[in-house]
Amino acid sequence: MPAARVASGAAAEPSADTASPAGVDQPTRKFLARATLVTAVLSIAGALLGLGRDQALAHLFGAGTETDAFLVAWTVPEVAATLLIEDGMAFVLVPAFSLAVARRARGTGTGADPVRALVASTLPRLALAFVAVAALLMAGAPYLVAALAPGLPDPGLAVDCTRLTATCVLSFGLAGYCSAALRAHRRFLAPAAIYVAYNTGIITAMFVLGGRWGVRSAAVGVALGGCLMVAAQAPSLARQLFGRRRSAPEAEAPAAQGPSPVDGPEAPQALDATDGPLPSVKHAVELALIAPVLMFALCRQSQVLIERFLASTLPSGAISHLNYAQKVAQIPMTLSLMLCTVTFPVLAQALAEGDTERARTRVERDVAVASCMVLLGAAAVFACAPQIIQLLFQRGAFTAQDTAATATVMRVYSVGLLGHTLVGALVRTYFSAGRPTWYPLAAMAAGIVATSWIGAGTVEAWGVRGIAAANAIGITVTAALLLSGMGERRSVPIRTRRVLHELSKPVRAAVCAAVAGAFCASRVDSPELALAAGGLTVTVVYVLLLRVLGVKSVAPAFRSALRSVTRRLPHVRFR
Repeated sequence: MPAARVASGAAAEPSADTASPAGVDQPTRKFLARATLVTAVLSIAGALLGLGRDQALAHLFGAGTETDAFLVAWTVPEVAATLLIEDGMAFVLVPAFSLAVARRARGTGTGADPVRALVASTLPRLALAFVAVAALLMAGAPYLVAALAPGLPDPGLAVDCTRLTATCVLSFGLAGYCSAALRAHRRFLAPAAIYVAYNTGIITAMFVLGGRWGVRSAAVGVALGGCLMVAAQAPSLARQLFGRRRSAPEAEAPAAQGPSPVDGPEAPQALDATDGPLPSVKHAVELALIAPVLMFALCRQSQVLIERFLASTLPSGAISHLNYAQKVAQIPMTLSLMLCTVTFPVLAQALAEGDTERARTRVERDVAVASCMVLLGAAAVFACAPQIIQLLFQRGAFTAQDTAATATVMRVYSVGLLGHTLVGALVRTYFSAGRPTWYPLAAMAAGIVATSWIGAGTVEAWGVRGIAAANAIGITVTAALLLSGMGERRSVPIRTRRVLHELSKPVRAAVCAAVAGAFCASRVDSPELALAAGGLTVTVVYVLLLRVLGVKSVAPAFRSALRSVTRRLPHVRFR
């Protein structure tokens, strides 16, 4: 999408038949559509199971002292997932494995396999580090709980749960390593399935062991789910590392032979003999590149630590209300960022080739489409928060008072969803150029300072609403700093004023749609009918206002993005 409009399509794209500069034939649209469909279905299934996990936690244990204790321990897998699976290691290991895969493809069949060499040089040391950190967390669990939630009424229960969840440092680290290696091989099915396996393990443990062990069963489920994440990917990774590989002549022209009987359907690839020498694989995992990424991911996750620290001094259930509200409110953000996840390799390729214009168009299009999508979800969350929480959680130990408190917090959280989405979309541009940068960390630190000060100043008067408001303001500060810092020296030089002007249109539409939807939902007594009426009103008002304001639709931009990915992602596989 050009900067001026969300739906107008972008500057002219190259022909679908044109080979990429790297000399790699592009996958067929039919193949990419199949791979994307499988990935999207599994990602959504994992998100729905995560929602089911939270529903089971609310149903079995409510929103009180027990769940507060577990959610303090839940901080460990939340931070570990961010650092080891989703953001931190992925930004470093995916490029490193991609480079090793490219070296393997260009080899003549002699010498050490670059991929196996990379695994041999990195996996043992990383695994040892994961074990050491997990052991340290188990030993220091009492001190960690005291630091995270000093006002917790039952710290002993939180310590027990923390020692169980600390095992995820090892399992998540191995799962993230497998995911990075498989994605570099263009294998997406197993990495997309990890959260299905993870949440299945937690839900199963809660229902099987909950009657005997209480909320500790959820912590056991975290440990079990982490092991299932590794098991879901290990067979596929083993095939890539040790399975029969095609010879060099076969690799040069696989299109004439059809899909491999072992690997399943794959896109044809052809290596250009005129390519220059590839950079060193070792350079891709230097500490100078790793440190800013990991520090940013850790700093971003510290927002949750601040919220739980402040909420631990409030009456029992405050941490639980924040958790349930945040998990539901962030669903629109997660879905809106799926496009950015898919187009990340396209952006990285454009920057590697020095094509600044293509990279700028890609970023502006992604920001506009993701923003339009998340604002629609934010408007729906704000309008129908009481009905959503009532239908999802109000049963068993979760009372009507819990519903009212959680819905209020969720409405406040919805105000910050655009900021969360912009941070997720923009930070990729800073880390995709292959050079170290500390600016994203500085921007995130400024947002954390704002969250801390505002939260500390409002928690006594506003309770959990003040904490949620601090979160929304802090992440918005970070998004504004990242947007203003986009430039040739640090990232991609986008047209910031144009982008902001275009963002203002869906923001205005979302505000009006949220107010109209909340009014309609409040006029209906049945929660099901109220949710339907509010959601329909939000959608109709939002779409109509987008058209009136000149933002016709995000669909043409999404189709253009899909065509772009189809042309530029080499040898995609989804198994």
